[in-house]
Amino acid sequence: MQLGLSCMKAIYQAGGRLDLAITLHDDKAVNKSGRTYIDEFCAEHDVPVHKCNHVNDTDVIELIKANELDWLFIIGWSQIASPEVLKAPKLGVLGAHPTLLPMGRGRAAIPWAIIKRLDKTGVTLFKLDEGVDTGEILDQVELPMGADTTATDLYHAVDDAHISLIKKVVPQLLSNTVTLRVQDDSLATIWPGRKSEDGEIDLNGSVHDAECLVRAVTHPYPGAFVHRDGKKLVVWKAEMVESSSDDCLEFKDGYLKLLDFEFTDA
Repeated sequence: MQLGLSCMKAIYQAGGRLDLAITLHDDKAVNKSGRTYIDEFCAEHDVPVHKCNHVNDTDVIELIKANELDWLFIIGWSQIASPEVLKAPKLGVLGAHPTLLPMGRGRAAIPWAIIKRLDKTGVTLFKLDEGVDTGEILDQVELPMGADTTATDLYHAVDDAHISLIKKVVPQLLSNTVTLRVQDDSLATIWPGRKSEDGEIDLNGSVHDAECLVRAVTHPYPGAFVHRDGKKLVVWKAEMVESSSDDCLEFKDGYLKLLDFEFTDA
């Protein structure tokens, strides 16, 4: 994902360097939201690139050990690292999660933050353990949200927050002055994964929920949609209006005017 590439760049901007980069084979996850390629950056900085099918593959673990890495960053991956991967670097594995942990452990953090109508979210840099987003926290950045925040807005804000966290923490890693704090499990919430079909707009529901869903799953996500005339109408941007007009969806409590949309095969 773009987040991973942004963090790689930030490591160098903060005075660090990479001994190795690991990414998926080019034909893997090509339909994932935000799939980004790192080859050009790695070539510019003479960073060896290893491409794999899964982060837990034997060749990945052996390569980490062979390079005697101090810290391994796993950022922008949807795969869960095995205990063997977590033990492979000398000092540990660091990850970033786009919520203020322990809130929002799990998946689809950006869409859920909007759907849940939060007034703030954030990014947490933490040391991975065998749980899901349960490890000790290095640092966090808060991100305010408003009633008009879109997934596009929040994705860019999350990207910027990753960069600022990396720039702050890398000097601490280099000087071995990192401090960690344990998460309070009593405050933890878990957000489930989302599929593209979860973006279907409920025409029998509320216009407020529909407008929120459109904002939550717009670019870089698959988009909110309805089925119409044998086609899939994908809505990228919309606004609530008081009366119906062309390009409107009707709900029991109002109308949603479609400002950016497209028809695709159902």
